[in-house]
Amino acid sequence: MNFLELCKKRQSCRDFASMPVEREKLVNCIEAARLTPSACNSQPWSFVVVDNPEKAAAVAQATMQFGANAYIAAAKAFIVILEEHAVLMPKIRGLFDSQHFAQNDLGAAAMSICYAAEDQGLGTCILGLFDREELRRLLDIPAEKRFATVIALGYPADGTVRPKGRKSIEQIARFI
Repeated sequence: MNFLELCKKRQSCRDFASMPVEREKLVNCIEAARLTPSACNSQPWSFVVVDNPEKAAAVAQATMQFGANAYIAAAKAFIVILEEHAVLMPKIRGLFDSQHFAQNDLGAAAMSICYAAEDQGLGTCILGLFDREELRRLLDIPAEKRFATVIALGYPADGTVRPKGRKSIEQIARFI
């Protein structure tokens, strides 16, 4: 499958099968994130990979806030992305705060994980709503660490690709 086909196939999984996720596939996802480009090669990320069934169930509970994300209970693994200190080149650091580009880098790493997962037959769902303090406690994450996001992973219960409701190229791009 070429990359555009992968992009068309990748979607937020909201129905996970009961099959566990092989650690090798999770390592491949982290490898894809590790290779993601970043500003000044700062690599402002670290990852907590949760594949222990009891821990994964507890992480799932910490993501089900305000009655949202109930489907996450079936996810078999999670990758928590943490923001690390970015070290920029001196010329750049003089113009911008060291974390200025970190959000772009972290988003790119998250998508690298999602595409690597999709390429291996896994489904993913990027989560923004979660109990940070509960995750700190469960995963022994220091208070000074900032969360970027949590990605739920597992095998999709149904491999059907839903139609994507996206704006047309004409609505979002201007060629000059």
